[in-house]
Amino acid sequence: MEKANLIERIWERDATVWTGKDEGQWLGWLDEPLQMQEQIDGIRKFADSLRDEIDDVVLLGMGGSSLAPEVLRQTFAVDSFHVLDTTHPKAIRALEAAIDLDRTLFVAASKSGTTLETRSHTELFWEKTKGRLPGHFAAITDPSSDLEHLARERKFGAVFSGETSIGGRYSALSPFGMVPAVLMGIDARALLERAQEMREACRSGKDNPGYELGAAFGEGWKAGRDKICIAETPGDFGLWAEQLIAESTGKLGKGLIPAPGESPDGNDRQAATPEIPDPLALGAEFFRWEFAVAVAGTYLEINPFDQPDVQAAKDKTNEVLATGQDPELAREGSIEELLAQVKEGDYVCVQAFVDPATDLKPLVDRLRRESGCVVTHGYGPRYLHSTGQLHKGGPNTGHFLQIVDDEGDELPIPGKPFGFRRLIRAQAEGDFESLKARGRRVARVRLEDL
Repeated sequence: MEKANLIERIWERDATVWTGKDEGQWLGWLDEPLQMQEQIDGIRKFADSLRDEIDDVVLLGMGGSSLAPEVLRQTFAVDSFHVLDTTHPKAIRALEAAIDLDRTLFVAASKSGTTLETRSHTELFWEKTKGRLPGHFAAITDPSSDLEHLARERKFGAVFSGETSIGGRYSALSPFGMVPAVLMGIDARALLERAQEMREACRSGKDNPGYELGAAFGEGWKAGRDKICIAETPGDFGLWAEQLIAESTGKLGKGLIPAPGESPDGNDRQAATPEIPDPLALGAEFFRWEFAVAVAGTYLEINPFDQPDVQAAKDKTNEVLATGQDPELAREGSIEELLAQVKEGDYVCVQAFVDPATDLKPLVDRLRRESGCVVTHGYGPRYLHSTGQLHKGGPNTGHFLQIVDDEGDELPIPGKPFGFRRLIRAQAEGDFESLKARGRRVARVRLEDL
């Protein structure tokens, strides 16, 4: 498609540049840098009202509700802001021990308002504080969701509404990214101004940074270079870009495979360098990559705004939980057997259902050395909300190594017949079975055996 024509049609919300289905209904992110400017003062007013009462902020969210805030947190080095996106009991207990519950703001973030992990975390800390401080809870969610109803009923300090025409992975410049930014003390208005500058640049039919990046992704994919090797940044930008790329393009047996930190040297790889000369440039870079992935979707001829295979692991997890039994998570296969199947152009993926404090680098280095191919990795259940769509719906070139550890004692979830220990074990088993059902190559080992 001719460049200027494609750019114009994207801005006209023309779904036929992709699959001609409902894509036009998911393009609210194109205007969000402008729309959010009007909400910043209200968010700041809420943050200022708690300045003398709060020492820490804990964001309870998954995937699109947590990854942009985590990148912002790391980029701006905000130690008083914490992102909880794990169900591992040891990690949850460690966070609780590190904060004063009575001087912490808990922000529940979920577009649907029903995200199991987020709702479970919310119930846990609501019970821990015995509901004495409802003003120390806030919610970010789409209008009329179950979470909004709960927040209103419990008289949370604030409820911030998301834009329903924006999917989770495109929500960095929406309330899901900007409310956390304000709570971190970041100049969110300046972030949005930088994003707006990029937005204008991405309307151009000539020098268009978003188009150029997306076209490079697409042309590279057509040439067999489907691994996007994202250069490392101090704030771990690749953590956010990973979901954007994987969940947007990994479907119908196709997909771009994000590989943060991997070398771009190889016939199946292409380099991608985030342009973040200063922290506030994140605003522009969020928009540039969003636009780029939308452009890349036209090359792959897929809908970049749906996630048809994400539900599979959730359904399997629910099946495991419904048995009332604790999953065994028995060892299955081995690293050697898994790597013996690797062919040129494949990739290895570490899926670690372990305490996120665990350093995976030694294992990743070993797998890279022994396989000679790209190695990606993620902590479960976080990656289920990030790259899980690609693993199950993308090309069958992945070799998946699941790692489990000793989760420690059970940590009950208020109102549920299971606790966090059983939940994370069910999530590991559910995804493992889901991958096997799709003919993926999988193995499971225990952390202490590595």
